[in-house]
Amino acid sequence: MGQIRTPGGAALEYETFGSPGDPPLMLVSGLGAQLVAWPRPFCESLAAEGRFVIAFDNRDCGLSSKIDDRAGVLPSVVEAAMSGDFALAREPAPYTLSDMSDDALALLDSLGIGRAHVVGASLGGAIAQTMAIEHPERLLSLTSVMPSTGEPDFGQSTPEALQVLLDPPPRDRDEYIATAEKTLVWRSRTYPDLDSARKVAAESYDRCFHPEGTARQR
Repeated sequence: MGQIRTPGGAALEYETFGSPGDPPLMLVSGLGAQLVAWPRPFCESLAAEGRFVIAFDNRDCGLSSKIDDRAGVLPSVVEAAMSGDFALAREPAPYTLSDMSDDALALLDSLGIGRAHVVGASLGGAIAQTMAIEHPERLLSLTSVMPSTGEPDFGQSTPEALQVLLDPPPRDRDEYIATAEKTLVWRSRTYPDLDSARKVAAESYDRCFHPEGTARQR
């Protein structure tokens, strides 16, 4: 475990697995997901196969920086985005995908890593894609898991998945763990593993419950 501060001022909590001498593999978490969403046995198995694994909390999530001083701008961002005026929506936005991409690259810099394999899931996939688009020289490979490309005619969420994303946040720990069942909508249909989803939910709630940050990431 460790923490670095990016040039943009965000503090990022991170954890590594394996030997720094092995090829680096960065894992980028999804919407509201903390680094513990990447199960430790999974990270350890990747490290055992010869990778230096890096997992971290995105800004506004987990033990990384929160941007609570920009809480009141969300309605104006959403209104502008829904109207299709994305330039106007970006003006008051607390941060963009490019900022989150720069956070990840700053973490690599702090670890002395010039290029890395990058795996991103959901929002993390969009962040990883942004890293590849804006700084292709920093990536050895890109694995983009269940994100959207931003193209409105491709890769949209099902109504069921979108409803889970937009539901009001849980009010307490028990409700937070109970909502883990809803996340099965985007998990493996063959291996849904509800027990694992509940375990991650409990660990995430105890580590840091901050729904306001998830709303800003969205």
